[in-house]
Amino acid sequence: MTKITFITASDERIETVAENGSTVMETAIMNAVPGIIAECGGACTCATCHVYIEPEWREVVGGPSNMEEDMLDFAFDVEDSSRLSCQIKVRDALDGLVVRVPKRQG
Repeated sequence: MTKITFITASDERIETVAENGSTVMETAIMNAVPGIIAECGGACTCATCHVYIEPEWREVVGGPSNMEEDMLDFAFDVEDSSRLSCQIKVRDALDGLVVRVPKRQG
């Protein structure tokens, strides 16, 4: 199991345990993380699971695919650290991952 911490727009820290092979978005939904809407259910066809990857995790998580970059165009307040949480697969290397939830979703 992999630990993931979500920091909400109101700075609440929600510590979760994720199953390897799932996605960061699925983990957020299963733990009722406020601000992660996930309208498309993880199909990368919306931008309602947008998160910011904390700086120390950006290299480990990696960058977005071309398809994900296209969908990020629909997100609000996109930054270099922006990712769609539905596109981040949980794996051992992400144990301790910290992501921030934006104030509003696309």
